[in-house]
Amino acid sequence: MPQVFHPSMNTISRVTIFGAVLIVAGLLAVVFTIVRSPYITEVNVVREQPVPFSHQHHVGDVGLDCRYCHTSVEDSSFAGIPPTATCMNCHSQLFADSEMLEPVRESYRTGTPLEWTRVSDVPDFVYFNHSVHVRKGVACVTCHGDVAKMPLMWREHTLFMQWCLDCHWHPEQYVGSPQAVFASGSSGDRQRVAEDLSAVVEVESQTSCYTCHR
Repeated sequence: MPQVFHPSMNTISRVTIFGAVLIVAGLLAVVFTIVRSPYITEVNVVREQPVPFSHQHHVGDVGLDCRYCHTSVEDSSFAGIPPTATCMNCHSQLFADSEMLEPVRESYRTGTPLEWTRVSDVPDFVYFNHSVHVRKGVACVTCHGDVAKMPLMWREHTLFMQWCLDCHWHPEQYVGSPQAVFASGSSGDRQRVAEDLSAVVEVESQTSCYTCHR
């Protein structure tokens, strides 16, 4: 029986197979890179706001406590966006004629809330409760980064499920003293929870799907 294929087809077949594998692997690598890129995750991307509010100035320089503006963070699932009246407690006297703060004054005069763009926003199918994390000793900087060094706010972490699970698998590595929850500084600077503190705040791994997906 005569030979149907030329011997060179063996080489061509090998090159084709390995080439296809490399192309698929390359495509997967490109997709993975895009998914993890700031374009998708918005990590370190400054979001446009109606007023360029500086956490660095208000928290780092002035020393405002997080709870002054985010009043419901200890008692509610939502941290709370401060009403314009909260801003005007200070800015009716300080920088009262600043052009940059005119949207704040206009909001106060008309009673129309400012439309702030949420920076750390989990998907609608994810249940997240601020008060639970605060009571357990998860510091603000653990999720939001050191906002005292942010002239404009950006997202510090991806908020992907893997990122949440890293903490939920090993909460003892991320939880600190409840008294230090609102302290500034990087999460690495905080004192890690000890075994006795872990028992006091009843820290335990929470990895059931129902914990976040209800």
